[in-house]
Amino acid sequence: MSRIVVLGGAESGVGAAVLAKVKGHEVFLSDKGKIKDEYVETLKKWDIPYEEGHHTEELILNADEVVKSPGIPGTVPMVQKLRAQGTHIVSEIEFASRYDSAKKICITGSNGKTTTTSLIYYLLQNAGLNVGLGGNIGKSYAYQVATEHFDYYVLEISSFQLDDVYDFKPDIAIITNITPDHLDRYDHKMENYVAAKFNITKNLTRDDCFIFDSDDDITIGHLDNIILRCKMLPFSQEKEVKQGAFLRDDKIVLRYEEEETDLYLQELALGGKHNIYNSMAAALAAKASGIDNEVIRNSLATFQPIEHRLEPVLSIKDVLYINDSKATNIDSAWYALECQKRPVVWIVGGTDKGNDYSILNDLVREKVKAIVCLGVDNAKIHAAFGSMGKPMTDALSAEEAVRKSAEFAEPGDVVLLSPCCASFDLFKNYEDRGQQFKEAVRKL
Repeated sequence: MSRIVVLGGAESGVGAAVLAKVKGHEVFLSDKGKIKDEYVETLKKWDIPYEEGHHTEELILNADEVVKSPGIPGTVPMVQKLRAQGTHIVSEIEFASRYDSAKKICITGSNGKTTTTSLIYYLLQNAGLNVGLGGNIGKSYAYQVATEHFDYYVLEISSFQLDDVYDFKPDIAIITNITPDHLDRYDHKMENYVAAKFNITKNLTRDDCFIFDSDDDITIGHLDNIILRCKMLPFSQEKEVKQGAFLRDDKIVLRYEEEETDLYLQELALGGKHNIYNSMAAALAAKASGIDNEVIRNSLATFQPIEHRLEPVLSIKDVLYINDSKATNIDSAWYALECQKRPVVWIVGGTDKGNDYSILNDLVREKVKAIVCLGVDNAKIHAAFGSMGKPMTDALSAEEAVRKSAEFAEPGDVVLLSPCCASFDLFKNYEDRGQQFKEAVRKL
């Protein structure tokens, strides 16, 4: 068998290394940083040689193929050296799909993909199907292919994971929407980011389905320039569609093949305009998977919000605290603010991604009563909203942000952590930021 080198020693990379080992390849894993103890234990359990803290060129450049973790940009010197000598580099999902015959429902997009993925997984579970959850959520897809057996996978897939795919093919592909995000990884060119997202569709056949937001101008603009031969299932809140999902009065109408099904908005567990889109996409995926209408209705009515995405934490003195730490871009924060019905004390900030905050101006004027800037450098947020006359303050920890928010808040208000930004200035990741926020709320 060939020599497989894995770059990156976190969830994706370690999963790929285990799968390579199970399939009889010679395997070596290299991470330029420190590998977490839990992943070191997995590598030792499977007797996989590895290194951390550096890359040893002679152990990497002799690879027959390299599996690159999604967090590693293509611009790092080791990746450039591998490409220069012609070494084939693939993503974990590309590598894992070679050994997987399960049906795959794959979701990408700038916003809503985690909620949509979780909804679909919940629907398939409630239908009694043997289904795994992976990709950018849950356990590594490759590790599950190596150690478990499922008939279906529901995979959340980021643009980074789609950068190095060649033959990977979902049975059902979903793009929730596309808005500017991660452009630093794509030469600051929106067209490069859009093309990466659309890699999810490039191998679809006539028997496969593509589910997409037909209200999203960027998605539709790209569709106008490519040819897809699969079943097209658009969803829309603005217009009726012949096949797919749309709004009629107070209900979602699903049209799939010869059948029309109604889902009443008041029965959906998740509120807000953005979650109507997510529910439409999930319901269409369920219909295309042959799931009964009653299972779809009951599942969409009983689904619980996912952690860190508009997650209610506690109500203290009639102030509701909401953890939306996963809102790491402008569009996610827009949705979070848009769906609030009570005055908002807004916790915002972190590592800026080149955000244009002016998109939020109308919502901030209408919904927000005070702003707490949680970040090392909050100058851009002050510049964007400081002239609105709303109380603003800064915080350098989740505990400080929660304490100052509680001082602004009055009974009937919402304290909303919806940061618009990445978390890496003060936290390990968005999960760490959300956990620290929740812990601070519990201490009030």
